[in-house]
Amino acid sequence: MKEELQRIKAEALDAIKGLTDQRSLQDIRVKYLGKKGEITALLKGLGKLSPEERPKAGALVNAVREELEAKIDAVKTRMEAAELNARLEQERIDITLPGRAPKSGHIHPLTAVNEMIEDFFMKMGYTVEEGPEIEQDYYNFECLNLPKDHPARDMQDSFYITENFLLRTHTSPVQARTMQRHEPNSPIRMIAPGKVYRWDYDATHSPVFHQVEGLIIDEHITFADLKGTLESFLRHMYGDETKVRFRTSFFPFTEPSAEVDISCVMCGGEGCRVCSHTGWLEILGCGMVHPDVLRMNGYDPEKVKGFAFGMGVERIAMLLYGINDLRLFFEDDVRFLEQF
Repeated sequence: MKEELQRIKAEALDAIKGLTDQRSLQDIRVKYLGKKGEITALLKGLGKLSPEERPKAGALVNAVREELEAKIDAVKTRMEAAELNARLEQERIDITLPGRAPKSGHIHPLTAVNEMIEDFFMKMGYTVEEGPEIEQDYYNFECLNLPKDHPARDMQDSFYITENFLLRTHTSPVQARTMQRHEPNSPIRMIAPGKVYRWDYDATHSPVFHQVEGLIIDEHITFADLKGTLESFLRHMYGDETKVRFRTSFFPFTEPSAEVDISCVMCGGEGCRVCSHTGWLEILGCGMVHPDVLRMNGYDPEKVKGFAFGMGVERIAMLLYGINDLRLFFEDDVRFLEQF
């Protein structure tokens, strides 16, 4: 048995020397020390020896088993350390490298244009007023010269919540609320930016969009004041060479009323596909405040006059940046937003 034990020991130690991975090492452990291993078989064979030989042979077998176990454990520890060092080297982080800064955002183009509009009018002495987006029918229509069943209401397809409440279709209710909040016939110079809602959805309309409306009320206000104000604003936005024209129109809350056009920003007024070869682009609506609107909101049209105007922020931005589809503003496409 002694010779057999020495052979097994030498064979096992020689096999361990050439190992490079833990799986092979485990195979060696099973081959020699497992339940059916060669060292285990020798231990089971001790019962065949005489009582005098059995203790000495058992001590020799146990000594070899312990030596092999110690050797295998040592090799396993060395392999684990080598694998850990290799992984640490592979996954090593160079802490001397500069950090990766988080990607910073920027102002949305609609917000930027809205701020440009507000900045221009605030420098002219206008205040910025706000109002609720869920509005009463009274403020949204009735006190703006649009009584119930008036046919002009069909111009604004509305989102009604109840019979008397709806999502506002324009920011004109803020003008009415501001007039009613002031002392009768006191001067007003204000703009009302904000979101509005209408039942439209295509390349140039959205169910939710943004407006900026303006209102001035004072003594001796004329259409010339309105014309000069809007010409200054539009040339500020689109350049000093921009031409502006006024066309007669109809709005229930102003009289007289006008649509305002600017010379095409694409062709400079020469005519192209964008302006349908007319040289002009519609930009906003305006007019002198209707006497009935003044009267219904606590003002005397014999003592004061006023003008009002309203513009879609998306329309201003589309012409300013050359955007051909209004829906792009609301799709949150990073490829589109990164251009601004």
